[in-house]
Amino acid sequence: MCQHQNDEVGEAPVQQSCRELEVVDYGRESREVMRDLRDLYMNKIRPVEEITSFSRVSGGTLDTGDFESPPLLLLLGPYSAGKTTFIEHLVGKKFPGERIGPEPTTDKFVAIMNGEEERIVPGNALTVTPGTPFNGLQKFGNNFLTRFEGSQVKDSQLLKSLTIIDTPGVLSGVKQTQGRAYKYEDVLDWFAERSDMIILLFDVQKLDISDEMGALIKNIQRHADKIRVVLNKADSISHQNLLKVYGALLWSLGRVITTPEVTRVYIGSFWRIPLKNEETRSLMEQEMTDLLLDLGALPRLAAVRRINDMVKRIREVRVHAILLDHLRGRMPSIGFKKDRKKQELLDNLPAIFREVMKEQELPCGDFPDINRFKNSLERADLTKLPKLKGSRMMQGKRMVDLNRSLKLAIPDLLERLPGINSAKNDSFC
Repeated sequence: MCQHQNDEVGEAPVQQSCRELEVVDYGRESREVMRDLRDLYMNKIRPVEEITSFSRVSGGTLDTGDFESPPLLLLLGPYSAGKTTFIEHLVGKKFPGERIGPEPTTDKFVAIMNGEEERIVPGNALTVTPGTPFNGLQKFGNNFLTRFEGSQVKDSQLLKSLTIIDTPGVLSGVKQTQGRAYKYEDVLDWFAERSDMIILLFDVQKLDISDEMGALIKNIQRHADKIRVVLNKADSISHQNLLKVYGALLWSLGRVITTPEVTRVYIGSFWRIPLKNEETRSLMEQEMTDLLLDLGALPRLAAVRRINDMVKRIREVRVHAILLDHLRGRMPSIGFKKDRKKQELLDNLPAIFREVMKEQELPCGDFPDINRFKNSLERADLTKLPKLKGSRMMQGKRMVDLNRSLKLAIPDLLERLPGINSAKNDSFC
């Protein structure tokens, strides 16, 4: 683990943060690929999303900033798990608006980002700032935007290559939703969809995953490939207790993250106080270094990640359009029967999903969340849904464009990306 010299908290030396990071350049080839991916999305994918109202079952449409901004690191965890001190450790210094305490302190979504001067940018202003990926947050309204802000940090090498999203600590019971005039889960899903890595941070002394925390993890489970787990403040317990806590955490996570792969868990103490437990020092130094190496690879892997996310998005848009066409085809032409038939179809969506899956030979993973899909159609007139070969879909040409994007355009973009085998050699320390 890197060691920082002679910074002080009282009289104690501190662990090294990542101040000496060399800025990772995306490279001309990667930037050109991202521009072409943006053009592909704007010209071929987004029109189908708008025609089919795909945003009702997803995190919304993408904007230019989603393709041009640095990678996003999303932090999520219970209150007082150490998210703010974790960020301070990575950034190498305090950031504007930082508050640390044993009680819930971060009551906003905060984007910690690079800036020419240290200042706080209000949410409304940040969502209209060119070059940022936050334009889509305007749909959540002023109630949310007053609880969102940007914290610009000057001369942080890490933040020149990465933007960190700090979130309000997850509370238990009614406190999680009480007093929030916006849909926390929907906002979190919006950030999760656009993030390059999601870190779930847990305090080794407060390991219980509450029902509310479990529900949020399940809500972002479709992004399981991005999720990493950090067991924080691990220096405060013995080696024997650490093994017990580690096992308990894996068991608890297995109940809410139902993927066959085991979630990667990093063990460490990410704060400015040096490691004191000699029993676990070597293990934690290696674990903390591994996490920093993974973070260091994000800028180089961002282009691949965004192409991968675009592939998933195209497949989901295609299935969404096919489902709408299928539902419209099942609707009667006689007006007085429409409402009854609509309710019958919505109540029978599981069977319809299976029918479409079998007929079109589509994978289950490309289908939307059935409850969200049903809710998106509650007020819709199913007789006016777009047909795959209707005029809005240009007699089927738009679906042809989706398929060609998957089979031709996306592979071409991947071929043009510079090699990424050396990405793991890039680190923030």
